[in-house]
Amino acid sequence: MTLSTQFLTMLSMIGMGALFGSMLDTYQRFLHRSRRKHWLVFLNDILFWIIQALLIFYILFLINKGEIRFYIFIALVCGFAAYQSLLRGIYLRVLEVLIRSFISLYNFLKKLILLLVFKPVNGLIQLAIFTILLVGRGLISLVKFVFRVVLFIIKFILNVVKKIVLIFWKMLPKGIKKTVEKLYNRTAGNFKGIKNIINKWLEKWKKQDK
Repeated sequence: MTLSTQFLTMLSMIGMGALFGSMLDTYQRFLHRSRRKHWLVFLNDILFWIIQALLIFYILFLINKGEIRFYIFIALVCGFAAYQSLLRGIYLRVLEVLIRSFISLYNFLKKLILLLVFKPVNGLIQLAIFTILLVGRGLISLVKFVFRVVLFIIKFILNVVKKIVLIFWKMLPKGIKKTVEKLYNRTAGNFKGIKNIINKWLEKWKKQDK
């Protein structure tokens, strides 16, 4: 390994040590250990250390084909120490500012979406439901009105026919009247059934109107 390669390896490992320190603080900031279960914290810690080890080895592989020397660990410790003493306070302040900025942006976008998308759509849905109910009630009222008109016309026609039949009945001879009475008695049961059905329907409509 040449001197230039060793120098680049040292600089990169110092940088990776500082990067490791910043990522560790970021990880601690978002983890909230006291709020999570111990087994979940344990799994997160293992994954964090595995990712950091793979990242460091990947950078080392790009620079010197993955050759490990003792000074590499010293460079990592030096980079981590430099971060802790010089950069940690600045990084944590910047991190908090970024977190607050993202939270404010998220809340703003959330309110904007609620105002421009959710509320108008919700209002349109409520208007459509109200319109459908209003039209449905209007149709039901119209059907009831038409039924009443038709029923009134039928009753009127039946009364007229009844009066006409009575007039002709009085004019018929007694022999014909007896024959008609026999036929009437035979079919009286059928007419009673039809009348009972009509009465039931009328009662139902009256109850719905109340």
